Order: sequence, then C-alpha cells, then structure tokens
Amino acid sequence: MKDQNERADVYQRVTDQIIEALESGAGEWRMPWHKGKADTFAPTNAISRKAYRGINVLNLWAIAQKRGYGSGLWATYPQWQQLGAQVRKGEKSALVVFWKFNDKPGDEPQDGAEREPAESSHDHNRRILARAYYVFNAEQVDGFLPPVADPLSEEERIAKAEEFFSQLDAEVHHGGSRAYYSPSGDFIQLPPFESFKDAAGYYATRAHESIHWTGAPHRLNRDLKSGFDEAAYAAEELVAELGAAFLCADFGIANDPRPDHAAYLAHWLGILRADKRALFTAASKAQAAADWLHARASVSSPEMVSA
Repeated sequence: MKDQNERADVYQRVTDQIIEALESGAGEWRMPWHKGKADTFAPTNAISRKAYRGINVLNLWAIAQKRGYGSGLWATYPQWQQLGAQVRKGEKSALVVFWKFNDKPGDEPQDGAEREPAESSHDHNRRILARAYYVFNAEQVDGFLPPVADPLSEEERIAKAEEFFSQLDAEVHHGGSRAYYSPSGDFIQLPPFESFKDAAGYYATRAHESIHWTGAPHRLNRDLKSGFDEAAYAAEELVAELGAAFLCADFGIANDPRPDHAAYLAHWLGILRADKRALFTAASKAQAAADWLHARASVSSPEMVSA
C-alpha cells in the first residue's frame, strides 16, 4: 500500500507542477519546453554530465522556469557534497522520478540510475514503481565552480541539426505556408527554408513533424486512441511538442512557441487533469520517438543520465 500511495503521489505532484507551468505561460504561449537562445537547454546531472530523460526533463524545465534558474546542472544533496559544494540552508529541492523495476526482491540499483519503462515491454508480471528522488540546481549551492567549456557556436548547432535530419530517410517536401505530416502520403511538408524567421525555427518545426513521422504503423506504430479516446489527436500534438523540444535541447537550438498550437492548450490541460499518468505517457512516447530518430541517424545520441 505504501508503494502504491507513493507512486500515486509522484504522478500527481509532477502533473500539478506542469499544469501550473502551462497555466502561467498561457498568456504568451510560452510553455516549459520552449527554450530561447539565452535559456538553459537540456537539464544535466552535475556528477555524470548526462542529460535527464523524459518526464524529468519536462519537470526540471518547469521548475527552472518558475524559479528563474539559469543553470541546467542538477544533483542530489550527497552528489553536491561529493563535488565539494553545499546546498544553502532553506533551499527547496526539485523532484525527479526514478523507475524501480521489481523483477525480484532486492532488485534496486544502488546508483540511483534513471530508468524508464520500455515502450515495447509486454511483461505484465514486472512491477514498475515510480519513486521520487530530490535534486538541487547549481544556483542553489555554494562552493561549486562549473567547468569551463567552449560551447558550440550557433552555426555549429545548426550544422548539427542539418546533419541529423539529412541522415533520416524521411520524404520531405518544401513549399506552401503550412507544416504538417501526411499519414496517407507518408511525407513531411514544410514551408520553404527562407520563409522562417531563422534557421532554428525551421529545424524546430522539422523536429516537430519528424516526431509525427515516427508514429507511422511501420515505424513506432504510435496509437494513442486506446489511452486518450477522443483526445488522441491533441495527445499526439503534445507528444510531437515534447519530442521536438527534446531534440532541440540535444542540438542546443532555440525552440520558440508555435502560435498555431495555442488552440491545443485547453485540451492538454483537460488531459492532464483527467489522468495524472497522461503526462508521463506523453513524455515517455516523446522520448521514445526522439531516441528512435537518434538511432536512425548516424549522429550520436547524447548520453543519458544517472540521477
């Protein structure tokens, strides 16, 4: 009973956090996953230097946005101590989710590694428990000097995105003023490159439509009708929004709001309020789609995290 209550609490707490972030950004249509050029991109563990995944990316983005953190580095209290840093008194932690797989008694990793339920798993005998871990941002600690690194230039980031998409075998048409994926024709339609305000906008849009492209029956066969019923279309748009944000974070490019998706906000809020597990499902499917695209391309997928 304790495990069940704890799991439900984790789902609800994360969902409530994202609902608050969605509502607070609704006026300007800026969601937690919209990252501008000056914003932090992928939340990263300060010890392992690996990026967080799925629901944890979204939740840490929301918390950083709410509290105004400019750093993307996070770690648990003991991990900051390992680095010779001290969390300041009174600082509030941020929740991250650890997936515990109960294959057998005592089967729990000792390193706190972040794991996600496999999309293809059909073993219903496995118990998958959502456990809460707590991390602090680099701006909440004293005595930590972040390593100096030479960030990629904007040109290098755009080149990275171009290389990534060029490695995929998606059929892409350019022309017109609309961006969409055609399931019947199995192609991606994009406006001409020069019609976007900048290169980042083009690649963010291409990322969004590429996530839709992964859902085809002969690819990931993503069918949300069973889980979301009449809200399946809006849920697919949420998956594409999140998946595009994950890809843009991998590339380090801006992911600005798309006004044409403002109409989905009410649907997304309705989905989240009706089912506290819905966001976890959407984030998991978005991460699976981004992972699939990374595997499809010859560009290396970024290493993922230990909490």
